[in-house]
Amino acid sequence: MNLSLLIIIPLLTAVSILFSRGLKQVRNISLAGAVVQLGLAFFLLFQYMQQHTASSPEMMFQYSYSWFKPLNINYHVGVDGISIAMILLTAFIVIAGILVSWTTEKLSKEFFFLLMLLSVGAYGFFISLDLFTLFFFLEIAVIPKFLLIGIWGSGKKEYSAMKLALMLMGGSALVFVGLAGIYFNTHTFNILQIAQMPVPLTVQKLFFPFAFIGFGVFTALFPFHTWVPDGHSSAPTAASMFLAGISMKLGGYGCLRVATYLMPDAAQAYSWVIILFATIAIIYGAFATLMQTDLKYINAYSSISHCGFVLLGIGMLTKTSINGAVLQMVSHGLMTALFFAAIGMIYSRTHTRLVAELGGLLKVTPFISTVFVIAGLCSLGLPGLSGFVAEITVFMGSWQNPDKWYRLATVLACASIVVTAVYILRATGRTIMGPMNSAYETLTDAKWNEKLAAGILIIGIVIIGVAPFLINQLIGPGTDVIINKVLGVVK
Repeated sequence: MNLSLLIIIPLLTAVSILFSRGLKQVRNISLAGAVVQLGLAFFLLFQYMQQHTASSPEMMFQYSYSWFKPLNINYHVGVDGISIAMILLTAFIVIAGILVSWTTEKLSKEFFFLLMLLSVGAYGFFISLDLFTLFFFLEIAVIPKFLLIGIWGSGKKEYSAMKLALMLMGGSALVFVGLAGIYFNTHTFNILQIAQMPVPLTVQKLFFPFAFIGFGVFTALFPFHTWVPDGHSSAPTAASMFLAGISMKLGGYGCLRVATYLMPDAAQAYSWVIILFATIAIIYGAFATLMQTDLKYINAYSSISHCGFVLLGIGMLTKTSINGAVLQMVSHGLMTALFFAAIGMIYSRTHTRLVAELGGLLKVTPFISTVFVIAGLCSLGLPGLSGFVAEITVFMGSWQNPDKWYRLATVLACASIVVTAVYILRATGRTIMGPMNSAYETLTDAKWNEKLAAGILIIGIVIIGVAPFLINQLIGPGTDVIINKVLGVVK
């Protein structure tokens, strides 16, 4: 399969949107483009599963074209199972985000154009095997977020947009320093070539923090997480879904694919630091969520806690924990996108996100309420849903690390589940159950587009929860390569 189609299709869709006339045409073109992207993602999955064998190359469907010879920069793409999992996640959230935004009338052409541009950056990032190309697509995914929040957001949208953009650009600057350090010591941006080179330990220790912290900013690494609550709370629904479901996964993927894989000695040396800050993020995020009264802030702070599990799994450096980290990225992407979709549906009807002002919504909006409950149950780790599979895999993999302090971190992370259950059940009980505000007696339930968007995300959550072996088979070979690289270099 030609992986460039994953960039070309959303780019063509974005251009077509600019030349469209009328809201109806903008919607139809956006939805058609999203459907084609989802089809391409499944076709890629099918092709990979058909052709991948034990003797297959580390990365499949590779294509390389010299972009700038003097600096040895190439447009080099390829995928493994981890990349495909992220591509599928992106495709699911893109189509759900388009459907949820179906009634957007304010500057609709520009709105859907920016959503498509975000997907271009995400797809390009996940398929890049050249560090410069990877950084290029990472940057493409930053500016549209600033505009989406600043123009279509609510509340302190200008402040939130500026804060998000500055924080993420600061993270990008750190990433660039880390990538430049790797390049000047290997004279190549090719990820596969760098992985075969013996990068000196001093170089790894110097540049690993830049790369890991830089990518960590994108995935709410404590204490660089402060853009998350403000950004999510002010963003329009689709932008919140993209931010939490896709953009935060760029950081986790970069921490794993670039920092850990290319600098494995340093990953071992700094693992205790990663685990320390991941544990703090998990516990802090859980307790901070307890204090929130706004539904979007509840989901935003809980995302800090849940993304901490991703970093914890990476920091533990065991096969199972890294598997769990990838599973958590996919699960959290689907779950948090569903949560933001449900919150957006509630807000569009009640014009409030404050838990104290809501109540009894199950009586008048049973579908929306059910979606909200499913997202909440996935967040607290109910068996049968993706959240349980991902978190238990991280915990089991973390416990495999015999260090007593690492096991203490595992216990503390496990304990956060209790706090998660408290804030999820409390928010759900007060919002969905209980006495209903008389002003909400005439509310209408979800429309066809909202039902379809929620249904797509729920399908992904249930499939992972009921049949986790399917995604484990997909990501297993990729995580094997990473952990073997780490252990091989250290030993």
